[in-house]
Amino acid sequence: MRSVTYSMSVSLDGYIVGPDGGFDWTAPDEEVFRFWIDEIREVGVHLLGRRLYETMLYWETADQDPSLDDSMLEWAALWKPLPKVVFSTTLSAVQGHARLASCGLAEEVERLRAEPGEGDIAIGGATLAAEAAALGLIDEYRAMIYPVLVGGGIQFFPRHGRRVDLELLETRTFSSRVVYLRHRVAR
Repeated sequence: MRSVTYSMSVSLDGYIVGPDGGFDWTAPDEEVFRFWIDEIREVGVHLLGRRLYETMLYWETADQDPSLDDSMLEWAALWKPLPKVVFSTTLSAVQGHARLASCGLAEEVERLRAEPGEGDIAIGGATLAAEAAALGLIDEYRAMIYPVLVGGGIQFFPRHGRRVDLELLETRTFSSRVVYLRHRVAR
């Protein structure tokens, strides 16, 4: 069965964006960016909330940007054809290989798990991940922890009022002092 993963960059104090909405502190160096490229290769479909979808729209045409280096072009080549499901109550249309979700999150994940296919079901965006966590849908939490305290903003870990035990699967420290932690939900 396909795993559901939640993977984002996060500050040491637990936020994916700061109080001003900024996330410039998550700009990866080449080593971290290569890691993200390798991780996206393991994804079969990506579930996104509206805000993350709109942020990632850049990558739908990034291959036309002459200023991009080879690794960014490689990322764009992997991201663009990746099937995406967007959860939004305000969007009426999406672009590229994206489609609007036609049912609730639990039903969509159940349908995707039942379909034949390779790769993880990745969830991006804190609001969507919070809903998935509350429903017990997340199998793995993957945090790329940046050595910065932003003091507030949107939290990486959702507050859903229940304990979730985790099993450490992997750690990695990058030369930029960014630390990757991968945990599986203990069942």
